[in-house]
Amino acid sequence: MVNVLVVGSGGREHAISWKLASSDLIENVFTAPGNGGTIQNVDLSVDDIEGLAEFAKEKNCFTVIGPEAPLAAGIVDFFNERNLPVFGPSKDAAQLESSKIWAKEFMKRNSIPTTNFKIFDDAEQAKEFVKSYEKSVVIKADGLASGKGVIVCNDVDEANNAIDKILIENAFGDAGSKIIIEDRIDGVEASYIALCDGKIAIPMATSQDHKRIFDEDKGPNTGGMGAYSPTPVIDESLSVEIQEKIIDKTITSMKKEGIEFRGFLYAGIMIKDDKPFVLEYNVRMGDPECQPILMRLDSDFYKYLHAASEGKLNKLPPISWKNDYSVCVVLASKGYPGSYKIGDPISGFDKIPSSSFIFHAGTKNVNGIIESNGGRVLGVTALGSTLQSAIQNAYSASEKIQWDNKFQRNDIGKKGLSFL
Repeated sequence: MVNVLVVGSGGREHAISWKLASSDLIENVFTAPGNGGTIQNVDLSVDDIEGLAEFAKEKNCFTVIGPEAPLAAGIVDFFNERNLPVFGPSKDAAQLESSKIWAKEFMKRNSIPTTNFKIFDDAEQAKEFVKSYEKSVVIKADGLASGKGVIVCNDVDEANNAIDKILIENAFGDAGSKIIIEDRIDGVEASYIALCDGKIAIPMATSQDHKRIFDEDKGPNTGGMGAYSPTPVIDESLSVEIQEKIIDKTITSMKKEGIEFRGFLYAGIMIKDDKPFVLEYNVRMGDPECQPILMRLDSDFYKYLHAASEGKLNKLPPISWKNDYSVCVVLASKGYPGSYKIGDPISGFDKIPSSSFIFHAGTKNVNGIIESNGGRVLGVTALGSTLQSAIQNAYSASEKIQWDNKFQRNDIGKKGLSFL
């Protein structure tokens, strides 16, 4: 029996710790710092790398890193140097997410399909380029911005505002010291996540995230307002193409460049005219994609994470999945992704049916009462034999959860119905 430490505090980390706790091989699952729904929380922040390593050593833990910031800071390297077993990519490998410029240049030199792009650190030069460019653009901050550093522009005025926001107003701090201006592709977006051990990559179940705050994909980008799995947007032939031309090529190209990628490789895919393009990489499980994916996982999660960390995925059988669909509806605080109120007591957890599960994100437990404590508060996740029934089950459960400033999208999963 082993102990596991899950690093992070979001819905993704609650889902990871929940799934790992079902393994017969695990005695204790600790979460640092965790949230109002995780058990055995440890009062250590995700950036206290030394403290996390000391705890993992003391409790003899296999450590799973959830969020991107500690990965970008080199937590896996720190653990490896101390011979502490850990799952996640190294600091060098995490550049695929921590620098969009590095990732774009990596894709370009390795012929991985992505959009055309230009890099700027001067606002006036960027505006001159946009003014002369005849295509619609997307403007991205180079560094980590919690999923909010991507601005999709409809015209030159919006592009100029985005340039000012990032480069002049420093809305994303150092993460926005440089920007990428790239071609906007209008197609269908989907998430493709693979489990990698440095040599091979095993695909996880497909999923589709809903980034914009409002129904019908309107309003600003968020960290994700909901997701469902599997997505019919990616059929079998497209899945093979993504796996071979993007995922496998990324792993082998990284290795050729002297970087072994072990961890979750997430490719945000835009599908245009049946061709996949990489919008961005993440180097961890998506949030909220993780929640519906792990609801459907039928294999022992720990076995696969441990094998990947040791470069031994080829010794395991294919991952097994439930035939059901799964839908996650994020319940957020009104005002997110801008300013919002926290501290509202939340009710209704005792009314949730067995086909659903509530993953906590921005919550805290105050003397036995769960209160809101963030922008994205809960992920109501449900199974169903069809996508339609999974949607109905998730929304039926979400109605049971109440607090004063609750907000949700009401169309999670619906875009998948048109592909069935």
